[in-house]
Amino acid sequence: MPAAAIAVFIIWPMVELTIRAGRTSAVIDVLTAQRTLEVARFTVVQAVISTAVTVVIGVGPALVIARYRFRGRRALLAGLTAVFVMPTVVLAAGVRTLLPDGLNRGLFAIVVAHTVFNLAVVVRTVGAASPPVEREAAARTLGASPIAVARTVTWPHIRPAVIAAATIVFLFNATSFGVVRVLGDISTSTIEVEIWRQAIQLGRVDSAIVLSLAQLVTLAAAVMVGNALAGRRVTSSHRTRPVGPPPALGRVAVAALAVVCAAPFVALVVGSVRTADGVTWSAWASMFDDEVRPGLRLGLDPGAAALRTLGTAAVATTIAVTIGVLAVAAVVGSSRIGALLDGALMIPLALSAVTIGLGLVVTFDSSPVDWRASWFMVPLGQALVATPFVVRSTIGAARSISADRVAAASTLGAGPLRAWCSAVLPALRRPVLAATGLAAAVSVGEFGATSLLSRTGGETLPIVIERLLARTGGDFVARGHALAVLLAVVTVILVLGIDRGDDDATR
Repeated sequence: MPAAAIAVFIIWPMVELTIRAGRTSAVIDVLTAQRTLEVARFTVVQAVISTAVTVVIGVGPALVIARYRFRGRRALLAGLTAVFVMPTVVLAAGVRTLLPDGLNRGLFAIVVAHTVFNLAVVVRTVGAASPPVEREAAARTLGASPIAVARTVTWPHIRPAVIAAATIVFLFNATSFGVVRVLGDISTSTIEVEIWRQAIQLGRVDSAIVLSLAQLVTLAAAVMVGNALAGRRVTSSHRTRPVGPPPALGRVAVAALAVVCAAPFVALVVGSVRTADGVTWSAWASMFDDEVRPGLRLGLDPGAAALRTLGTAAVATTIAVTIGVLAVAAVVGSSRIGALLDGALMIPLALSAVTIGLGLVVTFDSSPVDWRASWFMVPLGQALVATPFVVRSTIGAARSISADRVAAASTLGAGPLRAWCSAVLPALRRPVLAATGLAAAVSVGEFGATSLLSRTGGETLPIVIERLLARTGGDFVARGHALAVLLAVVTVILVLGIDRGDDDATR
């Protein structure tokens, strides 16, 4: 089943996109157009700046969290995870409300949103490098200054992890969609947004296909460069357990990190009760209404969109967890085929969500397989985005299970299926539950693929929020903020169990 899903819903659409691009006579014209060059330039500039700011801000707190034990440490890590899987339109709406007029749209706002969103990547990746505490202590004993210790001991050890984190963050920033849709404008558009614009707004599907493949090639090159710069990873003979408490400077760094991550969501709550008429709860009272006033429709149905969001997310989560768990079993059970399957399952992470949606639209929009108007296209796209997270959340636990447990069950008379269920499934229960929460959170807030796959009347809550924030007058923006707060609360509830029972930042 996992191999079939990859072949039909990932490989086939990518082949179809490649064939369609090869048939397009205007490939050179699309790639050399002035608009394309401007969009590509802004994409690279904002991605580089956002990545640099995220790494600079995140490395310090990452080392503090990895080294020390302090009150609220687990809550901070869980909060970072929640921010990372938070719907992009929710985070973007919070940043837009937080920043003053003049700075709440454009490059500055986009960089702020990307920084908050990706701090979890830096903190967890760098923290997993296990700072060389013993070697640092030895260097200080020999008379090295703090700067010399950082330059000669700490940095060489964490350098591969920092570059790996920077590479991942750059990929996320370069393929940003929801953040740029909410905080950008026609002059601050990324390639990801331009693909959507060409395909949906302008109807130029062939141009969108050319841009998506060009983006894919560029991202692959960025990954190769990042891997080359990272070089060989430094490994420790043992993992450093947190001890603490941290020094005063460390406490300040951690507190600043918490404030930076929490500020946009506090601003959202404030924005949901603040309108041109002052402080009022009218947006909350009417956030599910589909009328502006009696007789005048909103053109959107937030209440139906909320129910649709939960329904599609439930279906998408079921698909993602089913395929992911079966894939993990196949990867662990077969060394050669499993390695190939494991790599293929990570393809959706290399692709952007918009490219995944575009591939599904192009591939399944004509006979003999015409699914474009089918209800399951949106949850299918969401499931493809969420499946890699399920695999990565469970494969470590599956690999740690000794084959002797299955052999012992078989020796006692259990059949192959019963032996696997009795010996392996209990050990995977908590990882699978965490993966289910993560997949549900990703599906609930998915915006890129859904923007291409949904139709009028089939909008999900993130799409409704983005459209409300784009309107002026009345309490539309406040209603968008109220819906964003609701979506944020749902996301936090879904990810509460991801870090449960784990007090180690590097797990």
